[in-house]
Amino acid sequence: MSEGTIAASSAEELNQNNQNDKGKRKIDRIDGLLLREMLAAGSSVLESNKDSVDALNVFPVPDGDTGTNMSMTIVTAVREVSAREINHAGEAAEAIAKGALRGARGNSGVILSQLLRGFARGVAGHKQITARIFADGLKAGSETAYKAVMKPKEGTILTVARIMADAACLQAERAPDDLECLFEVILKAGEAILKKTPDMLPALKQAGVIDAGGRGLLHIYYGMRAALLGQAIEPLHTTKHDDGKAVFEDDHDALAEITFAYCTEFFVTHILETVTDDDIQVFKRRLNRIGDSIIVVGDTNLIKVHVHTNDPGRALQAGQQLGELYGLKIENMLEQRRERVAREEEEERKKTSFGIVAVSQGEGFTKIFHDLNVQCIVEGGQTMNPSIEDLVKAIECVKARCVFILPNNGNVILAAQQACELFSQNGKEAYVVPTKNVAMGIAAAVAIEESASAQDNINAMTEAAQLVTTGMVTRAIRDSRFGELEIKLGDAIGLLNGEIAKAGDSEEDVALALAKILLAERPDALVTLYWGGEATEETSRALLDLIQDAHPGCDC
Repeated sequence: MSEGTIAASSAEELNQNNQNDKGKRKIDRIDGLLLREMLAAGSSVLESNKDSVDALNVFPVPDGDTGTNMSMTIVTAVREVSAREINHAGEAAEAIAKGALRGARGNSGVILSQLLRGFARGVAGHKQITARIFADGLKAGSETAYKAVMKPKEGTILTVARIMADAACLQAERAPDDLECLFEVILKAGEAILKKTPDMLPALKQAGVIDAGGRGLLHIYYGMRAALLGQAIEPLHTTKHDDGKAVFEDDHDALAEITFAYCTEFFVTHILETVTDDDIQVFKRRLNRIGDSIIVVGDTNLIKVHVHTNDPGRALQAGQQLGELYGLKIENMLEQRRERVAREEEEERKKTSFGIVAVSQGEGFTKIFHDLNVQCIVEGGQTMNPSIEDLVKAIECVKARCVFILPNNGNVILAAQQACELFSQNGKEAYVVPTKNVAMGIAAAVAIEESASAQDNINAMTEAAQLVTTGMVTRAIRDSRFGELEIKLGDAIGLLNGEIAKAGDSEEDVALALAKILLAERPDALVTLYWGGEATEETSRALLDLIQDAHPGCDC
C-alpha cells in the first residue's frame, strides 16, 4: 500500500527533532500570531505534497483532486488571517474559518472548511489556546464536519479527524498545558487510523490506497507541529503589500449606517520645518474629534490622510497647519448610498421568478446551457472544482428571486449546498438540484417552469435528472481492481452513472457495451452522445451509427 510522503519532513525526522528539542521550555500557549504561522506551515506542507495526495484515488480515473482542493481551500484561510495582525487566538481562528469557507473547493475542501469552522467555535473567546482548549476545538471541528455531510462515511477524512480529536481530548486531560505532547498524540493517532481506512472502505482496499483526505489533513498537522516547535518550514506567500502592511479598503457599501457623510482624502506635502512627529499625532487626534475611519500615514516628508466627517473644511484646515494640500477628494457617501439603493430596486424589479447556475466544463456544454437560458455558468470539472465563494458569486449575479444550482458533479454538490446556505442567510432563496453530471444537468434545466412554485420546480428538475442514465468512457491512470474487473494502466473504462461497469482495450467496444446496458430496459429511449478530449467528430458519429444499428428502436 502506497501512502506517499507524509510531510516536508518524515514522521521519523520530526520525532528525532523532538528528541533533540528536549530540555527546551515547554510550549503551553498559542496566540493569534503563532496560530497563523502554524496554519501557514501546514498549508506549505500540504502544498508540497498535494500531488501525492491527489494520487491517492479510489478509482483509476483522472479525477484525483483531493490534495489540490484541500490546498486551495487552506490557502484562502491563510490569506484571510494574514490580512491583518491578530494577537487574539479566537479572533485569528474566526478569520481562518471565514477564509476557508470562502475558498472551499470539492467535498474534501468543504469538509476541511467545516473542521476549521468548528475549531473556531470551540476556541472562540480565548485570547490564547492551551492544549485543553486546542483539543476542545478539534472536537468541535469534528462534530461540525459530521453534521455538514448528509451521509457521513467512515474510513474518510471525517474518521481521521474524529479519532485525532478523541485522542487529543484524552491527552489534554492528562496534560492540559503541554501542546508539544498533544501534537505527538494527535499525529500518532492520525497515522494509526489512516492505516485502517482501507478496512473501512472496500473501494480503498481494492485500489490499494489509504484515504486521501485523511492524508492531506495529517500533512497540515505535521506542518503546524513544525511551526509550533520552531522547525524550518517554507512559509506560504500571502497577499500583502511589499511593506508588510495589510491592504486598507474603504468600502462605503459595507457601512451599516452613515454617521459621517463625507469621505475626505488628501495628501499633505511641503511640510513646515517646525512640524514634528508629535504634531502629526495631535493632528490625528483632532480628526478623531470630527469623524471616524481615520487613516494618517507618513512622516515629516509626506502625509496621507483619510477621514469620514460631516465637516471636510475643518479636516482640510487642520491639514493646512502642517503644510500644503494636494490630491483632494471629497465624496458624498449619502448620495452614493441613494444611487446604490435605486440601482438595487431597479434590478429587483427586473428579476424573474427563477434562475439557474450551472457548473460546466468546455465550450460545447456551456453553449448548450446558455441555449437553455441558464443565466450563469461556473467553470469546473473533475480535477478543478469551483469553490464555495465561486458559487456564491455566481448565485449573486443571477437576476432572479430564486436560484437553482446544477452542480453536475458529485464532488461539487456539498460545496453547492454550503453556498446556498450562505446565500440564504441574506433572506434570499437558493437551492441545489443534485445533478451528478452534465447530462443530468441538461435534463434538469429543460424541466423548469416559470409558473410553478420553487418546490414544484425542485421536484420536477430532480425527477427529470434522475430519469437520465449516463455512460462515460475514459482511460485508466493506474492498474487496479474493481469488483471482478482487472483494470490495467491505459485501459478504456466505462462508467455507468459514475460506477465502473466495463473495461477493455477498445473505447468503441466499451462504449457499445455501455449502450447495451443502458438500453436493456428502455430500448426506445433517446440516446445523446457527447464527445470531447482526444475524440473526434468523425469517430463519434461512426460510434453513434453503430449504436443506432445495434438498437434500431432507440433515437440517436
